[in-house]
Amino acid sequence: LPSDGLPESDGAASPGKLTRTLRSIASRAVSAPGTALKITCSARSPNKFIKRTQRASLPPSENVEWQWRIFKLRLSFTDIAFGLASPPYQPMTMTPQDATYRADPAIGEIADFIGDHVAAAQFPQTILRFRNDRAAAEVGLAGLSDDAWISHFGRFAPLDGNLPQPLALRYHGHQFRHYNPDIGDGRGFLFAQLRDRDGRLLDLGTKGSGQTPYSRFGDGRLTLKGGVREILATEMLDALGVNTSKTFSIIETGEALHRGDELSPTRGAVMLRLSHGHIRIGSFQRLATLDETEALRRLARYALAVYYGESDTDDPAARLFEHVVARTADLAASYMVAGFVHGVLNTDNINISGESFDYGPWRFTPKFDGRFTAAYFDEQGLYAFGRQAEAIHWNLVQLARALVTVSDQAQLITSLDAFAPAYQRAIVRRMLARLMVQSRSESEDVALVQSIEQALTRGDVEIDRFFFDWAGGRLRSASAATAYEAAPFQQFAALVSHYAPFGPLADAYWQGLAPCSMHIDEVEAIWSHIANADDWQPLYAKVDAIRAMGLALLQR
Repeated sequence: LPSDGLPESDGAASPGKLTRTLRSIASRAVSAPGTALKITCSARSPNKFIKRTQRASLPPSENVEWQWRIFKLRLSFTDIAFGLASPPYQPMTMTPQDATYRADPAIGEIADFIGDHVAAAQFPQTILRFRNDRAAAEVGLAGLSDDAWISHFGRFAPLDGNLPQPLALRYHGHQFRHYNPDIGDGRGFLFAQLRDRDGRLLDLGTKGSGQTPYSRFGDGRLTLKGGVREILATEMLDALGVNTSKTFSIIETGEALHRGDELSPTRGAVMLRLSHGHIRIGSFQRLATLDETEALRRLARYALAVYYGESDTDDPAARLFEHVVARTADLAASYMVAGFVHGVLNTDNINISGESFDYGPWRFTPKFDGRFTAAYFDEQGLYAFGRQAEAIHWNLVQLARALVTVSDQAQLITSLDAFAPAYQRAIVRRMLARLMVQSRSESEDVALVQSIEQALTRGDVEIDRFFFDWAGGRLRSASAATAYEAAPFQQFAALVSHYAPFGPLADAYWQGLAPCSMHIDEVEAIWSHIANADDWQPLYAKVDAIRAMGLALLQR
């Protein structure tokens, strides 16, 4: 395209002026068939600008590629600079024509036994507080106006071609290893199913959307603080490479709620999560307990086809179990490498797709402390940091017990025995990835990972600080050397010296003084700004910072 009249690399503009310029550029690209155009935008805080340009009715074109990269993190958006140079890390790519919305309410195939149709609560207010346009772009919903967004995700007007009425799912579960047949979706429901740009079937499920037949004595509501905490958990886990659901929307409801674990009255909210399914281990346990054998077979076939893309097998339950073991072994490893403690790893909180979801009393442990717990009510440390793999394995045993009536027991046992080696392999792979070094040999990799665990367990360095200081396999700051003088760290330093980095650490994130972390004191501080002054800027700034870290880790 001719460059006359277009901003060059030093140009800067307000969001409004720049949006008009971008619309002009895109229009010219559309009118020039066969011409490829790449526009790279560097922003101090790109999320607000991306959201604005998505609403600017930019003309769709397959030959326009948009690349977004963070220039410098600030608390507020100030300017945008244009440049033609490629960013030093994999950019977050967005196009004017996002993924096409494709409704696919496949749950109808098993709706007769998997859930109950319910109605959403009517809220006195619907105030949009958080909309995840990055996630929405993946499923063709980023173009919704705020009014349409609130209509669908605050008042629950059905999406076109999707579920005409929400479905509260039925399941049982072991809660802290005590079987409970009286649970199910007590304050949420499945609102819609749709395909992402890669063809995966995803769910839009709620939390805090009102009472259902499984609410028991609960009010079916979610506190606003609970919604904010889920934003922070999912954003941080996603940036660290954990397979997690995405917090899609938070809408404040104008209700005053009373909770025993929050200063009350506290503000209410309704949340939507985007996830790869809501079928849990507890979904299978319920059918096995009720001797609904044919329904159990149907659920196994459905889950195998929907989440793993397989249908031609003589024993769908056994094949499904094999997949679930592999996925959850990797999930357990990802928690350990991220320093994350889910807090409530009950069988009703383990997704059959292996995706992490449903964040209540979660925490990130500052140090590699196997006894660290997240839930104040986990008095025995059942779901402590160092016991999460054990907890997930125990849950898999319960799934095997549920499936044994419709599957071959020997195959189930063989798959279950594969959990430990799969977990160990995943720990090594993920630990090297977070350290940002390339694998050498199996024996060397195992020795390096063992040295990391020993050093972090015996030393006095926080997990995030360690990976920040040693990214690429070399201590990047001489000023940090004194923290690593202890013998366990010296052993690690000797082993890692033989490892090559993934590549140059060119991202601005690595030039900072400290890593991006998510410890409980910061979570409470962010909430305090909202609770005391209705100040949401610290939350939005933290989301920007977390996503910047994700880009720097080459995991976006």
